[in-house]
Amino acid sequence: MKTRILKMNRTLFELETGILIFGILCQLCLLPFAKRGEYSAGLWIGILTAAFAAFHMWRGLDRGLDLGEKGAVSYLSRQNIIRYLIIVLVLILTAVSGVANPLTVFLGIMGLKISAYMQPFTKKISKLLYGEEILPEIIVEEPADEQEARR
Repeated sequence: MKTRILKMNRTLFELETGILIFGILCQLCLLPFAKRGEYSAGLWIGILTAAFAAFHMWRGLDRGLDLGEKGAVSYLSRQNIIRYLIIVLVLILTAVSGVANPLTVFLGIMGLKISAYMQPFTKKISKLLYGEEILPEIIVEEPADEQEARR
């Protein structure tokens, strides 16, 4: 399993880890409530939806940035609309079916946003598993004035 995780994109791993940690913390907060089964079901439906949205976002960006400028804008816009429609569909189905509490589904989906804010913490977990991140050196282009002054 570790080799499979190491093949995963590091940023996606950090985002998914943050979503999972958020889900566990929320689950602990739900323990004292009487309807914790209904609340927990909603929370984990939302967490799974957030994990899917994170993966879909990563895949869309990975594919979309290989396209040209117009193609990338069109493709990424389409992927955003698809992702939001799926999230709205999950919320509507949950509200109509009564299987789980729609507010806790929404709370779970917000795990995607909270996970982004937890990035400094999940980065430490990532360093433990992947090791230190090796980044390419930043290429700084000289201003046009300096280039012409050299000629």
